[in-house]
Order: sequence, then structure tokens, then C-alpha cells
Amino acid sequence: MKIKFFAIVLFGLIITSCGSSKKVVRTTSTNKKTTRTVTHKPVVTTEKKTEPVKSSTQSSNETLEATSKVSATTITVTEYINQFKGVAQGNMKTYGIPASIILAQGILESGAGKGRLCLEANNHFGIKCHKEWTGPTITHDDDAAQECFRKYSDPADSYHDHALFLTSRSRYNSLFQLDKLDYKGWAEGLKKAGYATDPKYPSKLIGLIERYQLNLFDEEVTGTSGRSNTVVVVDNSVADASMYTIQKGDTLYSLSKKFNTTVEEIKRLNKLNDNSLSIGQIIKVK
Repeated sequence: MKIKFFAIVLFGLIITSCGSSKKVVRTTSTNKKTTRTVTHKPVVTTEKKTEPVKSSTQSSNETLEATSKVSATTITVTEYINQFKGVAQGNMKTYGIPASIILAQGILESGAGKGRLCLEANNHFGIKCHKEWTGPTITHDDDAAQECFRKYSDPADSYHDHALFLTSRSRYNSLFQLDKLDYKGWAEGLKKAGYATDPKYPSKLIGLIERYQLNLFDEEVTGTSGRSNTVVVVDNSVADASMYTIQKGDTLYSLSKKFNTTVEEIKRLNKLNDNSLSIGQIIKVK
């Protein structure tokens, strides 16, 4: 009887021990699953929150192409305008070519001064050699491979040669019958006369002129009535100016307060589709 009793007790202890072991295993497994779930969720959430946001005042990029295909920023184009606007206005007075057209062609053809022909040959207008050219040359891929282009010792020589190129060829004579403020007519006329083969050449010139308000330089030279009340702000210190150069930190809302107008009115005046502004951009504010 004692042997049977001890055997029964021993058997019960074994069963109890096995049951406890299974419970421990379940508990451990449950804890591991919980740990994995809690660890990964915060990582995903953090990545979404720290995704960088583009500033509305970042300089926008645009591709300028003719004899050069260069990506330029608004600041780059503005610097080019500031550097050569005096030369362009001087040529307008002397030769009758609108300063807006001269600058727009210079920006487009030279890639705002960053294209190869401009950097290596001071050729700002993509003028090819032609049979009468006896000066230095440079070869460059354009409509065909390794075409001959004119090379100048100074940018001013390129601007002067551009004026002579247009005034000395009869195919451009009709342009000089146009109003000097008719930059659209000049842009279309240059394409028709064969200055460029790009079918979008006129629209590219007009787009540059209107975006950077280059026509104001024409009005300044001709002394037209609409120009007298317009001030192009460089240091942004004139509170009642009608033109304004965007600076770092400017927003449409801050400008609406500065010039006592509304965001919607500024967008309407400048035909803006959104609230984005670029440093160096010139806009109408009144």
C-alpha cells in the first residue's frame, strides 16, 4: 500500500511540473510578440514627420536652351540682367533694337552666361561664323555636329556684333519698322527671318521678357509715359513701388501687408497660379 501511495504522489508531481512548464513557454512567447510590435511603430511614424519640406522662396530652376542647354536659377538670370542691362540699353539707343529682346536673346542663347560658347568664346548670341567672318572661331554641336561659331575677346564685342548682325542683313529690315516697345512682334520676326530654327523661339523670348519684366528697360530708353511712375526696387526700401524684387523670407502674405494690398490681388497682377515665390523674382505689387 505504501508503495502504491508513493507512486501516485510521484505521478501527480510530474504532471504538475509539466503543466507549469507549458505556462512559462506561453508567457515568454506572448512577451516576444508584444515587444516586436511596440518597437517598430515609432520608427515609421518618425520618418513621416521628419520628411523635408521645400521652401517657397527656393530659387526655381529653368532650362535655357538654344546653342547651349543649361539649367539656370532665377538668381543666375537676374545677375546676368544686372550685368548687361546697360549694354543692352546702349545698343537700343544706337541701333534701335529693343533692350528687352537683346537681353532675352542673351539669356537664352548663352544660358544666362553659363553655356560653353559664352564661357569659352564670349559668344552670348550663338552667332555662327558665316562666310564673311574672319575672326577667331570655336566649334560646337548645334543643328549639326561641330559647327563653326564666332569667338570674341570680350562680351561687349559679342553684344556689338549682335547689333551689327541684325542691322546689316536685309532679312531683318522689317523688324526695324516695328514699334520699339513691340517685343512680341520682334520675337516673332526674329524667328520668321531665320535667326533660330527652334519653333518655340518666340515664345521662349516672350516668356523671359514677361517673367523678368525686361520690357521696362525699353520703356526707360523711350521715356514712355507708363514708365515714369514705375520704380524697379533693388534695395526694397521704396514702400509705394509698383515693382518689387523678392528677398529671402518674403511671402505673398507679408508683401500684401507691406504694400497694403491682398494676396489675391498680387497673384492676379502677376498671373500666379500658386503662392510660390523665388528669390530675385521681380513682381508687380500695386
